[in-house]
Amino acid sequence: MQKLNIDLTVEVLSPEELTPEEASLVEQARLSTFRSYCPYSNFHVGAAIALDNGVTVCGANQENVAYPSGTCAERSAAFYAHAQYPDARFRVIAIAARGTDGNPVETPVAPCGACRQALLEYEMLAGAPVKVLLCGADRIYRLPSVSSTLPLAFTEF
Repeated sequence: MQKLNIDLTVEVLSPEELTPEEASLVEQARLSTFRSYCPYSNFHVGAAIALDNGVTVCGANQENVAYPSGTCAERSAAFYAHAQYPDARFRVIAIAARGTDGNPVETPVAPCGACRQALLEYEMLAGAPVKVLLCGADRIYRLPSVSSTLPLAFTEF
């Protein structure tokens, strides 16, 4: 029998350790949580994607009583970014959340499986790693790529 080990290094940073671009993306993701519509979960999520054309596109989760007709913040931002800028490529995505108490979550939250797969599609389109910033109240997880969030991903069509 052969064994396959999958290793992932996640950098855990304080806000002061972010680059200026990363700090800006984190702030935009956090501000985007205020544009979410989540009357059922009261879990507000925002995302900000830096494109290679210099534009940043934001999104927020949008719920609907006809679950699962809503969409997550990450896919909201990704789909809008590509619809508006089809020739631009994703470079970095920041994701932030506020809990039911209205405050930023302590532990950074990761995208759901559907968002990871959707974001992986845009990383493959970019032809280069898309850095991921997962934002908690006082710490940020920096991952090297979307693909690092989805080991053994489905990439064949």
